[in-house]
Amino acid sequence: MPRLLLVDGSSYLYRAFHALPDLRSDAGEPTGAIRGFLSMMKKLREDYHADYIACVFDAKGKTFRDDAYPEYKAQRAPMPEDLVKQIEPIHAGTRALGWPILMVDGVEADDVIGTLSTIASEMKIDTIVSTGDKDMAQLVNEHVTLVNTMSNETLDIPGVTTKFGVPPERIIDYLTLMGDAVDNVPGVEKVGPKTAVKWINEYGSLEGVIANADKIKGVVGDNLRRALDWLPKGRSLLTIKCDVPELHPEILKPLDEDKAALLELYKRYSFKSWTRELESGAPASEDKAAATRDFTDAALKAPDPGDLPGDKPKEYVTINTMEQLDEWLARLDAADIAAVDTETTSLDPMLARLVGISLALEPYKGAYIPLKHRGPDAEGQLDFDAVIEKMRPWLENPEKKKVGQHLKYDAHIFANHGVALHGIAHDTLLQSYVLESHKSHNMDSQAERHLGRRTITFEEVCGKGANQIGFDQVAIDRATEYSSEDSEVTLQLHQTLWPRIEKDAKLKFIYELEMPTSRVLLKMERNGVLIDAALLEKQGGELGTKMLELEQKAYELAGQPFNLGSPKQIGEIFFERMKLPVVKKTPSGAPSTDEEVLQKLAEDYPLPKVLLDYRSLSKLKSTYTDKLPRMVNPNTGRVHTTYAQAVAVTGRLSSNEPNLQNIPIRTAEGRRIREAFIAPPGSVIISADYSQIELRIMAHISKDPALIAAFAAGEDVHRATASEVFGTPREEVTSEQRRYAKVINFGLIYGMSAFGLASNLGIERDAAKNYIDRYFERFAGVKRYMDETRVMAKEKGYVETVFGRRLWLPDINGGNGPRRQGAERQAINAPMQGTAADLIKMSMIAVEDWLEKDQLGTRLVMQVHDELVLEVPENELELARTKVPQLMSEVAALDVPLVAEVGVGPNWDKAH
Repeated sequence: MPRLLLVDGSSYLYRAFHALPDLRSDAGEPTGAIRGFLSMMKKLREDYHADYIACVFDAKGKTFRDDAYPEYKAQRAPMPEDLVKQIEPIHAGTRALGWPILMVDGVEADDVIGTLSTIASEMKIDTIVSTGDKDMAQLVNEHVTLVNTMSNETLDIPGVTTKFGVPPERIIDYLTLMGDAVDNVPGVEKVGPKTAVKWINEYGSLEGVIANADKIKGVVGDNLRRALDWLPKGRSLLTIKCDVPELHPEILKPLDEDKAALLELYKRYSFKSWTRELESGAPASEDKAAATRDFTDAALKAPDPGDLPGDKPKEYVTINTMEQLDEWLARLDAADIAAVDTETTSLDPMLARLVGISLALEPYKGAYIPLKHRGPDAEGQLDFDAVIEKMRPWLENPEKKKVGQHLKYDAHIFANHGVALHGIAHDTLLQSYVLESHKSHNMDSQAERHLGRRTITFEEVCGKGANQIGFDQVAIDRATEYSSEDSEVTLQLHQTLWPRIEKDAKLKFIYELEMPTSRVLLKMERNGVLIDAALLEKQGGELGTKMLELEQKAYELAGQPFNLGSPKQIGEIFFERMKLPVVKKTPSGAPSTDEEVLQKLAEDYPLPKVLLDYRSLSKLKSTYTDKLPRMVNPNTGRVHTTYAQAVAVTGRLSSNEPNLQNIPIRTAEGRRIREAFIAPPGSVIISADYSQIELRIMAHISKDPALIAAFAAGEDVHRATASEVFGTPREEVTSEQRRYAKVINFGLIYGMSAFGLASNLGIERDAAKNYIDRYFERFAGVKRYMDETRVMAKEKGYVETVFGRRLWLPDINGGNGPRRQGAERQAINAPMQGTAADLIKMSMIAVEDWLEKDQLGTRLVMQVHDELVLEVPENELELARTKVPQLMSEVAALDVPLVAEVGVGPNWDKAH
């Protein structure tokens, strides 16, 4: 029977790059990936005789998946420069070895392989697909088999079923439920392989799981129901396209080897043994140094984390005697700066306990102090309390400089054991964020990007999913290797990143803003906020009653009972029973029932409005009234959020576990959630909020004289805008005109088009365009700012805040049309949102410095974008309500006054 051999070239490029040491040609060019890839291609031709062959790579540019879902693969780091340099010679060498190469615009290598293997199956041609990509398992059938050269794994139909727990025809369902983190395709939160397999086996398919979503209990069931609208799109993104036009296996006949081209390439890249082999016609013997460059099967299978580009021999020691600890403490005391890292029992900074501490004073050298390991080798550990007391003077000394990766977390851990970590001089998480806010800032990504090093990952040490062990169960020698590397790589990253920041005055200013912000956030997180659990429970009961009423109302409007969380059942009722208009379709072609569709249909039909209300209440209940009381820390009686500093490109903070920044306040039920955030007896809540901060920043940045004059005079800026746009004296502006002006003011900041404005105001598009034209005539400085900013963003690839924070826009010159237009809108808004983020951070620092200096009982408990929330003893109220807005207004001098407004109450809602 004929055979087709297809190689997923794209899946092997990175593996080849990382599998060998940093090989170089005599001219200093990188060659490891070339050598590794061509070795694999030679071996495949030897191991598998085939009538048709091809090596398939991803084409440059976007694919149909990017158009369907702009976030697809958005988090992937750029290809390392040394690998980029090797792509062209890899292609040339593969062709010279006799392999046809395929790259098809608009689709991925997977889709090309899927199409060819499908056609081959129809022709009764057996297909071997060489790949390391698990998604390809969906292609396996009686004629298609996968082989992984890296692991010597072969997957036929029984092999797929054994490995994944589901047959090939259910692989797409399996992947859809779990999501694909590598491609940035979400699945159902907290669903891993075991749960996905269990559901598919129980309900037969993804469709069966969706149809029975209401039967699945617990948190994971709630997560499934929240994901129901997304799952069809997730499935379409993960489904390999098998109908790419103009592809046929019979065009893929093996080519003759081009020995002349191979010889030129081997000489160019200093492959001496291959050169001798080709020139002599027989394998040549090699000296020991050349032999170490062979791309062996072992190197392909499991590269040693230490055997990678940029690495040198490492010296990591386990500290298990007091003499060693004393020696290291003496070295720490004498050092200019030292890296420190903690290993812990949990990621929850308020509850995690210390397992061990690692230290580093120079790259490639580090030490680990195991303290609370509980494996078979745990007996040799030093006494926990003795180590803490020995290290306390150095840890708490502000003169002894420390560097770490996300040291706010480590400071929490030490604080949990009564140690106040001082001397935090640098943080590589924040250095990376200031330099490249749009990229990944975890240590592993940074090490690969900046040092050419692949570090040992947490999953390699502790495992994944249900099989993951706690760090306290890791063998001490393995823990020493992992944790010491964390510290010494962090030190090396600091030595690489800090000089880049230090020489740029703007970036240095932003970094020196982020570092003290981290200190304030640590204090706020530990302060926590008091909540009234009984009130939340009562509100939850009321929400549940309203949801039952809405459910009954929905049944009446639909004429039958149905699952309000099932897109499939909603779709049947809307479009088959009630014949409502189809607003848009899902990627699979079914009529969509997502929130945008419900909003549109709710303008004319009552049932979609009921469903929207039900969803809103359901989210409030599950996210806040039910969840918040369970998140009260048993040691403090308070809720402690975590503020992530290095997430939003604009510099804004994000709040997690729980998220206190997205409590909906547009509905009465949403606003009532804030009533449960209370002050303790004898204290009140103060809310201090910047007034119209982004409009004030727009006035400053654009230098528009009319806007500046309105703010300088303390006028109502929306009334002033309405007066200009409608040509009406200010005292005669109607409330409707002011409302229009407010929408225009805020809409243009966010890049709203005439279509968007018309939709928002419920007016004709031509009328909206006239309003915008009149606005720009009267506020010409704003129009000039927008035009100049778009041009500057395209030239630089980023925009800046007033204070110099760089806001990178990866799609401003790339991306498809919608993504590029989105980047242009972001270019206009980001400097304002980013400047507002800078100002609130300055305010937090100023307020906390005042509180500490004057040793007051008032404390910061929350930050919500442009708002600070404080818990204030009643005897400090008058001082705080005067001093806080004063400090906020004085942190920077803009062309317009900064104004902070203060509210006071027994709870957050009353203070707001």
